[in-house]
Amino acid sequence: MMAPASPLDRAFFARRPRRVARELLGKVLVRREHGGPILAARIVEVEAYLGEQDPAAHAAAGKTLRNAVLFGPPGHAYVYFIYGSHYCLNVSCEPEGRAGCVLFRAAEPLSGVERMAQFRGIELQGPQDWRKLTSGPGRLCQAFAITRARDNGCDLTSPASSLWIGDDGFSPRGIVLTPRIGIVKATDQPLRYLLHGNRFVSGLKRPSKL
Repeated sequence: MMAPASPLDRAFFARRPRRVARELLGKVLVRREHGGPILAARIVEVEAYLGEQDPAAHAAAGKTLRNAVLFGPPGHAYVYFIYGSHYCLNVSCEPEGRAGCVLFRAAEPLSGVERMAQFRGIELQGPQDWRKLTSGPGRLCQAFAITRARDNGCDLTSPASSLWIGDDGFSPRGIVLTPRIGIVKATDQPLRYLLHGNRFVSGLKRPSKL
């Protein structure tokens, strides 16, 4: 059961991506559909991307039509399509004009599980199958029906948005830091944050506990 969550304010995101990434662990991603159930999941794995000086970041090439959200106000969704198969959700960080973001890699479902399964096109036999819903950035976006056309630029600090991030008072323990995964540039930097032992995390790589 999901406890009431208060939306994170813009100041939360107007900081360095490393700080935002670590403090996003344990927060709640919420999707409100018109006439449908509330979808919610606790964020358990994220990666920080450091803007124009980060070779692995989309902002490394400078501001373009595609990545303009990264250079805009903090707290907005940056959604992109990858490998011709799935979407990835990020949130813009840093003050406006300075690029930075956090990628959402995995979350633990809290409510709307049946609807998530419908969006994923899978059948669940029980809670043991919930990991198939939101473990991995592509699965997470599919479970929340996140697309670039629908959600890119969405204000994630506003409960009036159909997609936002809130705080329900949960205090995460056992935060682990590892290098990022699934990239080919700047692979050695420890910029992936996850909750130790959480079964919804998408994978492990040379972890070091903070």
